[in-house]
Amino acid sequence: MNPEFWQTRWQEKRIGFNQSVVNPLLMKYLSHLNVPTGGCIFVPLCGKSIDMVWLAAQGYDVVGVELVETAVQAFFAEQNIVPTVHEHTTSPTLKYYRGQLSGQTITLWVADIFALTPENIGSIDAVYDKAALIALPADMRVKYSEHVLQLSDTADKGYAPQLLITLNYDQSKRNGPPFSINDKQIQQYYGQHYQISELASEPTSVGSTPELTVTEHVWLLNNN
Repeated sequence: MNPEFWQTRWQEKRIGFNQSVVNPLLMKYLSHLNVPTGGCIFVPLCGKSIDMVWLAAQGYDVVGVELVETAVQAFFAEQNIVPTVHEHTTSPTLKYYRGQLSGQTITLWVADIFALTPENIGSIDAVYDKAALIALPADMRVKYSEHVLQLSDTADKGYAPQLLITLNYDQSKRNGPPFSINDKQIQQYYGQHYQISELASEPTSVGSTPELTVTEHVWLLNNN
């Protein structure tokens, strides 16, 4: 995976990963995060997901990060929001778009997630990862999971809890993304820092291979 891969996918509108309806698993299991109304939820590799619209409607601020600027611009345009655009004061490669929706603030960074710091995204209360971990090949996932831990670390609360959604299938029968991730890998990436609970396991399909046996898993990651 490299930036050009995702830039090309968005440019060619090959974005089957972008859903037209709110993820029902988010709607069903968000309450397990115990985020108070008015809290802030971090959405890594957010694209233009309408899940963020739903989160705002529930009374949460949202901070997202997306590599492709056109995806961020499309999100605000499709929601009829005129955002303010802020250039980073010291890094010309970073900027963020900010707007209001349902009385909440949505801030979307245009950046490589690995270039962001906790100071950039501010204090967050939870992480919602529907499309980030499964978008990354195996050799990037440890680095990613450790970086999200750094971004969500707060001195008084420990690491922010995470609602994580993954897919599990025979990887030899399909090239990712989205990539298959099993429970042992979840333990490898997060077990040292979180208590991991599986909230759901449901059959689903992936893209152009509906005949492939795929299971969608919902994980709750809470502080040890």
